[in-house]
Amino acid sequence: MEPFVWDQASGDGASLFTLSEWVTGNNALTAGFTTRLGGVSREPWASFNMGLHVGDRDEDVVANRQRLAEALGWPFEAFTCAEQVHGDRVHAVTAADAGRGRDSRASALQDTDALITNERGVLLASFYADCVPLYFWDPAHEAIGLAHAGWKGTAAEIAARTIEAMHAEFSSEPAQIRCAIGPAIGSCCYEVDGLVIERMEQLCSSFASLNGSGGTGPVTADLVQRKGNGKAMLDLKEINRHIMIKAGILPIHIELSKWCSSCRTDLLFSHRAENGSTGRMASWIGMEKR
Repeated sequence: MEPFVWDQASGDGASLFTLSEWVTGNNALTAGFTTRLGGVSREPWASFNMGLHVGDRDEDVVANRQRLAEALGWPFEAFTCAEQVHGDRVHAVTAADAGRGRDSRASALQDTDALITNERGVLLASFYADCVPLYFWDPAHEAIGLAHAGWKGTAAEIAARTIEAMHAEFSSEPAQIRCAIGPAIGSCCYEVDGLVIERMEQLCSSFASLNGSGGTGPVTADLVQRKGNGKAMLDLKEINRHIMIKAGILPIHIELSKWCSSCRTDLLFSHRAENGSTGRMASWIGMEKR
């Protein structure tokens, strides 16, 4: 069952995906992913662009972010984000960090691709146009997180770094953490070559113990599907799922979206399908104040 449910008419017109498995019956938690629909940005960022770094007018992006906060029933002052660099740095967000990056790149948490917090009333957000959004929720210790995983962040196992940081900061145990993998480019569309294949095959070989396969056996062959022309189709979502399992997350605690950003440019921004001239979606997660 698809965990990210598309609500075509949420709030004041913003079109959103809700992580329904987590928020249904949980009035304190909000989590989901935006679409490209329901905002004010003009072409080629039309219309619900969340990225301040893609050439869109800052005032339109800020208006879109405000529209998202309003649709969720959250104050815009809670919207907190980082300046992403395709790395593996994790930042533990404090109450003092709330609102950083909401209306300017300069105020964002710098050089950071994962955010974690146990603060209520802070809305974490990060941005995508094919990369993989990763969500983390520890209900036992009331802690949450987001991570941005392109191929570089995946190679650096940012999912594992996020889990480790939640353990260090909040005493979260991997077996208690719930994870979700959101809409992103799928193996149907993500063709890679050269260094990317080499790095991903090396990473996937470390998953052998998870199912008894070895070396470049079934795990690697399934996740990095070589085409015989020096290229391969890469399954970044499944690779991140394997990283989570290797880090101690129970497979039954991982939700995985089937939505492909490259297949659905009517609904989602895709850097690859749109030749780099496009907007960004946002992932979000937050725990409301009691």
